Amino acid sequence: MASKIKVIRTEEDYEEALALVEELMNKAPDPDSEDGEKLNLLTTLVQDYESKNFPSSLPDPVDAILFRMEQDNLKPSDLVPYIGSRSKVSEVLSRKRPLTISMMRSLEKGLGIPAKVLLQEADQFRDDQVIWSRFPLREMWKRGYFGKIKLKTSESENLLSTFFQSVGSPALTFGMLRKSNYRFSRPVDKHALVAWSTFVIKKANKITFKSDFENGTVSLDFMRQLSHLSAEKNGPLLARDFLKDHGIALVIEPHFPQTYLDGATMSANGKHPIIGLTLRYDRVDNFWFTLMHELAHISLHYDQGANFFYDDLDNTAVNDEREAAADRLAGEALIPEGKWESSPARLVPSPIAAESLARELGIHVAIVAGKMRHENQRYHYLNSIVNEAKVRIYFPEEHWIN
Repeated sequence: MASKIKVIRTEEDYEEALALVEELMNKAPDPDSEDGEKLNLLTTLVQDYESKNFPSSLPDPVDAILFRMEQDNLKPSDLVPYIGSRSKVSEVLSRKRPLTISMMRSLEKGLGIPAKVLLQEADQFRDDQVIWSRFPLREMWKRGYFGKIKLKTSESENLLSTFFQSVGSPALTFGMLRKSNYRFSRPVDKHALVAWSTFVIKKANKITFKSDFENGTVSLDFMRQLSHLSAEKNGPLLARDFLKDHGIALVIEPHFPQTYLDGATMSANGKHPIIGLTLRYDRVDNFWFTLMHELAHISLHYDQGANFFYDDLDNTAVNDEREAAADRLAGEALIPEGKWESSPARLVPSPIAAESLARELGIHVAIVAGKMRHENQRYHYLNSIVNEAKVRIYFPEEHWIN
């Protein structure tokens, strides 16, 4: 890549960053690769610039295009010079194809639609339209989402319809997604999110609970009690049992490509909140912080209008106060701010300092090491502690893709 990544201060910097984002997105890099890290950093810088310079409430880009067409009495064929072909125009207007950066530039220049509007992600599910071909059918089949049924692409619609039937329908799930809160650092495949969410709910529905969940159960003390299980050898499994005893389902299900998902909180049936974790990063510290973040959503936001909270915790440019509050509560549950401020671990990036604070708090040393790396933005610190503390080994039954 010829241009280097830099802080976005001007409109020219912003345009250059968008071009680099498009270049990297076309490569579809692995999130853990060098290009994946560059894409994550760039999108964070772009979002930060947009949050400071653009209004927070913007119309859906497809709605903006349709509005301009109505104003100027344009037909779909009139959009071909800006979008590329009649078929592409049709797919964009029906929300089957996302706008590319080049399309956005052409529409801004030719029709005067502001780029800040076109940059918003289109609502793929505005009309509850089920586009069966956009579901990751083969990946779903590989993971056993359809049981032992053989995959026949000619019967994909019936196969998918049956898959969704037990939780209602994809249209019902799409409706819930509109009430969801999204924390992502890049565009995501929402059809894959629908498939993932449905399977997590199906898994949760198989769990036998002793009692229903009582709202108000998850407090700071509750979360700290849970955090002490991290020091045990099989802490993640003990955490799952602990939450089950309190009416909360903890489901592990790997993420799909192009979703970049770490965890989600779901309120599907009103009796048992569901926490879905992907273990996208095979690290103990990531497991515990993500778990605490999702529990914080249950503590702070359960039954307050959002059905789902989807979290890509790589996105550190948090503009949503609900996400910021969940981050704060999760951090306080694992490592209280007062303890952190007075600990040598805050200043000295050494294994001894990490182990000392971990013993004092009764938590896994990798959690402290992860905090030390994050606070100092030095992710090469304490690799021997953080990277060797794996978590997927506790869930060998899952379909791990890497």
